[in-house]
Amino acid sequence: MLRNMLNQPKSRPLSRRRFLSRSALAAGAFAAPMIVPARVLGRSPRRSQQDATAVAKPAAPNDRITLGFIGMGMMNRDHLNRFLNDDSVQVLAVCDVDTTRRESAHKMAVDRYSERIPQGAGSVAPDVTEYIDYHEMLARDDIDAIVIATPDHWHAIQIIDCCNAGKDIYCEKPLTLTIHEAKTVIDCVRKHNRVLQTGSQQRTEFGGKFRTACEYIRSGRIGRVISANVGVASSSKWCDLGEEAMEPGLDWERWLGPAPMRPYHSDLSPRGVHTHYPVWRAFREYSGGYLTDMGAHHFDIVQWALDMDSSGPIEVQPPHDSKDDRHARVIYANGVEVMHGGPNGSTILGTNGGIAVDRDRLQSFPASILEKPLEDSDVHLPTAKDHHANWIDCIHSREKPICDVEVGARSITVCHLINQAYWHGRALKWDPQAWRFVGDDEANTWLDCKRREGYQLPKL
Repeated sequence: MLRNMLNQPKSRPLSRRRFLSRSALAAGAFAAPMIVPARVLGRSPRRSQQDATAVAKPAAPNDRITLGFIGMGMMNRDHLNRFLNDDSVQVLAVCDVDTTRRESAHKMAVDRYSERIPQGAGSVAPDVTEYIDYHEMLARDDIDAIVIATPDHWHAIQIIDCCNAGKDIYCEKPLTLTIHEAKTVIDCVRKHNRVLQTGSQQRTEFGGKFRTACEYIRSGRIGRVISANVGVASSSKWCDLGEEAMEPGLDWERWLGPAPMRPYHSDLSPRGVHTHYPVWRAFREYSGGYLTDMGAHHFDIVQWALDMDSSGPIEVQPPHDSKDDRHARVIYANGVEVMHGGPNGSTILGTNGGIAVDRDRLQSFPASILEKPLEDSDVHLPTAKDHHANWIDCIHSREKPICDVEVGARSITVCHLINQAYWHGRALKWDPQAWRFVGDDEANTWLDCKRREGYQLPKL
């Protein structure tokens, strides 16, 4: 489709190397995407964890990580707002298939940068470009990293495209729509040596509650772990929404992407700049439901507590009642059973007691478990006070971030396995290293989904 038919602003790709050598393109009078030094903005750049004791110095323009954003709904507006106040990065582009959301995000970025440049500083606000097609943004060699917050059915395709384009990635959870996608994105990130942070902030934020819970559990304070309960909502169903008049300025075909073609409905892509989380999460074409939504957070904590970041369960059991939307469970090789259902958050039980943790609470039973401080010889897990900063630090160091691609892929696979138990009502054996169901050819056809023509998974 022609760009002017889609109200698509012209792209202005310009590498930082060429920016340093010349101030404008020879053809076209477009302004260069300026990398503004921190001293012009009146602030010092954030120091990396490795340089915490060093004297802070303004970041040189070429030392800044340059960012593009795909999908400008609620989550990515939050991410954009955070990064617009970070002098260690520079936002260069925003992308959305909805004109209103795209233009709103663009205005947010331009206004924020304009406000932060002092009067009389002799500089102008940096250029921020809008895109409908994210491939055009990925083609720019002056963008280092991409923040993805699109519906779940787009994640794996966009992660692979980013890796193939040499970009580092921050991708919202749940990381994938299918088990096959989970294995594929691990392979892709590793092959291209990319830094991917999964947007599962419970490992870094919320006052350290989740890290503390996992440290006590892995230090043996509740004894041998026996079981866990994860209290999150239910699975997804096939979409049964009707048809509404199309939202003006929305490229609906591109929003659907790999999902089947269907009529527009505002529950899937809300009109305008919405202030709620859309219910596409309830439908299998786009998501594994609220089970994969919050389950990506809370089953991740169970995986962390069990030291299973590079593995997973070996068996999944459906509920006894086929109409029940809770009580499916997974079983690990050490015998630990994890049930979907129970109090909100994660509750982990051992031979000497238990620990329950959610964003607003951390408690043990008996209470004396948490009252006794950890010792130096106990397990101490990695700390990072800021999920975004951890990602940026790791882009510089090339180390794995705290929610590396395998962390996100393994945790969401637990949720996918539970969904298979609900959808098919069958007990299944799982090999977490082979990424296959054991002795069940039919079940292995459930590892992936069909995609619409033209939206297949890209080749690595």
